[in-house]
Amino acid sequence: MFVLPPPPRYPSQPGYNGASTTGHIVPMIETNNILSTPTGPEYQFLVGEGLYVLKEDLHLATPPPHPSEAPIINPNPLATTPQPATAGTRLTLINLDVGPLPPSFYRINSRSDGVPGSIQEHPDESQSSTEVGESTSDGGRINSSDVPLFNSNAPAFGEGNTLLAPAATKDSNKKRKPKNNMSKSNSSFISRVINHESLNKRLQDRQRDGRFAFANINRAFQWLDLSSATKAEYLTKILFTKAHCLCHDVNRVSKSSSHIDVIMGFSTGEIIWWEPISQRYTRLNKNGVINKTPVSEIRWIPGSEHLFLAAHMDGSLVVYDKEKEDASFSAEEEQARQSSDESASSGVTTNGNHTAATSSRPSSFSSSPSSNDNNGKCNIQVHKSVHSKNQKSNPVAVWKLSNQRINAFAFSPDNRHLAVVSEDGSLRIIDYLTETLLDLFYSYYGGLTCVCWSPDGKYVLTGGQDDLISIWCPSEKSLIARCPGHRSWVTSVAFDPWRCDDKSYRFGSVGEDCRMCLWDFSVGMLHRPKVVAGAAGRQRGVSVSSGKTTTENGEKKVEGGGGGAGEERKNGGTDGKGGVVPHPVEPRATVAVLPPVLSRTVDDDPLCWLDFTEDAILTSCKSGHLRTWLRPSEGVAQLDEKKEG
Repeated sequence: MFVLPPPPRYPSQPGYNGASTTGHIVPMIETNNILSTPTGPEYQFLVGEGLYVLKEDLHLATPPPHPSEAPIINPNPLATTPQPATAGTRLTLINLDVGPLPPSFYRINSRSDGVPGSIQEHPDESQSSTEVGESTSDGGRINSSDVPLFNSNAPAFGEGNTLLAPAATKDSNKKRKPKNNMSKSNSSFISRVINHESLNKRLQDRQRDGRFAFANINRAFQWLDLSSATKAEYLTKILFTKAHCLCHDVNRVSKSSSHIDVIMGFSTGEIIWWEPISQRYTRLNKNGVINKTPVSEIRWIPGSEHLFLAAHMDGSLVVYDKEKEDASFSAEEEQARQSSDESASSGVTTNGNHTAATSSRPSSFSSSPSSNDNNGKCNIQVHKSVHSKNQKSNPVAVWKLSNQRINAFAFSPDNRHLAVVSEDGSLRIIDYLTETLLDLFYSYYGGLTCVCWSPDGKYVLTGGQDDLISIWCPSEKSLIARCPGHRSWVTSVAFDPWRCDDKSYRFGSVGEDCRMCLWDFSVGMLHRPKVVAGAAGRQRGVSVSSGKTTTENGEKKVEGGGGGAGEERKNGGTDGKGGVVPHPVEPRATVAVLPPVLSRTVDDDPLCWLDFTEDAILTSCKSGHLRTWLRPSEGVAQLDEKKEG
């Protein structure tokens, strides 16, 4: 029997995709953002600390597809044909001036003058550029979300390679700006730029401690002022022709009242460096000259004004410099050039095609087509090292991790490590300063989709296609607990720094099931496990470090901590020979299960992002709804006002 495909999840009006029912092209209508304040018990939820209440729902206008895009007619969700990469609505919140700090243990990192102790790119790095001067009136002000989570003595990324030093400028008090005018651009990549009619006045009159928001939603990018009474009116809205903006990030090091560095990654693989105040931009990886696959995640490297890291969907991590020109890149050519440079620098002569000797490569280097060797050990393929002498153009560094897409990555609070999750279900812990793979774990099943570090850097959270959140402890090389609560793929995880200290943690997650979940866990909980029947006496939640380590026939075993975990751990971690052996997947019966303190549907559409502020929890969904849930003290007060009104 023939079964018709299901109707579209999001029905569209005639003329959507630029084609009417008669086949004629109709003009695209761009809608405005809508701010509403829904009320009722369905817009509240109760947790142990009190009642959270929905303050407002800001619906960011979802742009229609560009007329030149091929229409997608009634797509079948079970189809295996590739669909255009999209990421829903993701936001970055930033405060240019001083804001309240979370009352947690890691605030000691900031210096006495209030400047966060972030690292510099190089010892002689200056915060220089060429056009707009830095305002010194807010140079020392910081926001809680911008503070490194504890003091780090980590060296700068690429330290020692003088070729990475930024170009010297005549005026060291000026920031370097992108080359092109966004508002007057005639690029076919940009469809339209809409600025608020009184943009300059609004920037001058806004609250100094107000919060900006940057949001990517399909082929649009918006700049919002959330501290304004008219926050529904965007400051700038950019529409791109065919490319979808999948991710973005804001540089916390270079930000000021006169300068903000924003980078965006697109479904075409291209990257835009945009400075919103001057409305100037530069296009990187143009036409995929370095990598043609979509950018799934993009972040500024901690402490750097110039370098950022982009994850491409071919399994590569690429470091770019915002101020360098692009050049076509070939891993084979780079490795051949590097071998030649090493031979020349070490004074080694070659005879024909044979090299008498070469200097040693980093221990993580692998030139094989796969990141696994014949013994099942894993490594990073360093196609170009940050220490390479070839730094006249982008890319600065290229690391190949997998043949499947990288979904997300996160820098650790100590600015030393990188947690990367991929479609192959792997969690990689990388020392990105030395370009070395430290550890490799796998999900229960399916790909891992999101990742974040705890504020103190002790734990890593991952969410995945197994509908679970997993808590990992990299220092103990162990899986601490699995957290069921979602009924579909998990799309975003984050810690709540306002409810974390050195012993207990609060974190949240959202997923494709339209649900938000909150969890509480503490170190004490992990050391009071329950015995699981049929698990060979294995105690749930016992960490590897709780047992005594002995050596037998050259193999490490853990005694007193639950035999199952100790025996399996000998199969994971580094082997001492430059390779990493993946940890085996832990059975569900041998891992602690942490139930949520809240599991609640908070939107009508699949959720894709959440974040915590001092006074609220913010969530966003794929259709563009940005919802602000006030914390109990503020939420109860607002609820009383509504009742009185």
